[in-house]
Amino acid sequence: MEDKEAPNSVFTMRIKGMAMLTVCSVFSLRNLPSMAEYGWNIIFFLSAAAACFFIPSALVSAELASTYPQRGGVFIWVKEAFGPKLGFLAIFMEWFQNMPWYPAAVTFVATCIAYIFNPELASNRWYIFFTAIFLLWLSTFLNFRGMRLSVFLSNSGVVVGTIIPGFFLIVCALTYVWLGKPVQINLDGGKALIPDLSTARQWMLLAGMMVSLAGMEMSSVHVTSMKNPRSSFPKSIYLATAIILILSVLGALSISLVVPIGDLSKSAGVCQSFELMLNALGVGWLTPILACLLAYGALASVVTWMNGPSRGLLEVAKEGYLPQYWQYRNSYGMQTRIFILQASLASFLSLSVLIMPSVSDAFWLFLALCSQLYMILYLLMFAAAIRLKIENPDSPGEYKVPGGRVGMILMSGVAFCTSLIALLCGFIPPEEIINEGLAASLGYVGFLAGGLIIFTIIPLKFFDKFQHQHLTEVKDSAA
Repeated sequence: MEDKEAPNSVFTMRIKGMAMLTVCSVFSLRNLPSMAEYGWNIIFFLSAAAACFFIPSALVSAELASTYPQRGGVFIWVKEAFGPKLGFLAIFMEWFQNMPWYPAAVTFVATCIAYIFNPELASNRWYIFFTAIFLLWLSTFLNFRGMRLSVFLSNSGVVVGTIIPGFFLIVCALTYVWLGKPVQINLDGGKALIPDLSTARQWMLLAGMMVSLAGMEMSSVHVTSMKNPRSSFPKSIYLATAIILILSVLGALSISLVVPIGDLSKSAGVCQSFELMLNALGVGWLTPILACLLAYGALASVVTWMNGPSRGLLEVAKEGYLPQYWQYRNSYGMQTRIFILQASLASFLSLSVLIMPSVSDAFWLFLALCSQLYMILYLLMFAAAIRLKIENPDSPGEYKVPGGRVGMILMSGVAFCTSLIALLCGFIPPEEIINEGLAASLGYVGFLAGGLIIFTIIPLKFFDKFQHQHLTEVKDSAA
């Protein structure tokens, strides 16, 4: 079945368009409650993350995408450097790390819907579980209808559900402070900009920040659609970084001003903040409206993201590294069998909402596992970038990282070390779980370690088994 997508040659992306696409891929209001824990330190942590991680990841992946423009993305890059087996592991991580992300995202949608009708439902695990399952499958079936609907939801969702509520949150916080309402952090933050990195908690927070805005590489696949990508793409990345930093810093500080950190829910923190601010400002009736906008934006994001990584897995299947069964596409050109598989896996992971002590703990656990798996992908990608640049310093491509060979190796090396630190520090339990006792902390670490080992072994074993079976079938047919 032929793809129904327009070729890249008929579409030229401008700087602003690429910047907005990058912002859509990276920034989400649901991350703000976690960032709010940093207080004034958020400025330091985000600046460090920008310099050491998400700017390098965007620029490095842009050169790789330009040099290897064929479909497959990170699979092609790692395959060229280390062979198809590790390439398969990389694309599997890119796809599978979204499995725990989907429950976390629809949990956020469910909590927003709760604030439309009854905020107490946001902490009801049974409501969250059944609503999350419904939303997962709704998002899946919406993707069956093709890319046109997905693009519409993506464009409308980021404006309606992210940008408008994000700026409204900042305006509410400024009005809240201007009216002299009680705040939860010291407004004289000059002395608290640089954190004390002598504690494990601060390193855990730093690691969390490094990955909370991961995804800059997603936009790099469109680098060949830009006019003069060598100069245009870096400008779009710097513009996107500025927008992300401004929204993240001001949005997180807006929440930390109003909601005491100990009372902040990881899953419902944004709605909590809106409710407290709007009630204090005497316009509490706006809370359900804002919650509705947030729910729409988050659901649109889920629908959009379900298609991206699964499309990468489809390309691997078309390369012959997955059984023919997974190459199937419906009349709209969509990979429906892969959609059904990922929705089933995400539904199974949603059971932890019923097992964990609270919905907030389950939400955090989803994101923690997602981050750990994502770091495996980044370690492979940056290692591949270094090897490919050393072996092919003059490789063709419309875009090159500033600094040439040295710049590529330096950026990839810094980002590789950052990813490794984030992976190791990711095993440090958050303070909420530590306070629940040793058993909860061991369970947290065990879950992450077990998940990381299991989901690294599974794709490697599957690849070996499938390749052996495939070679056997080829030999039998030849005989």
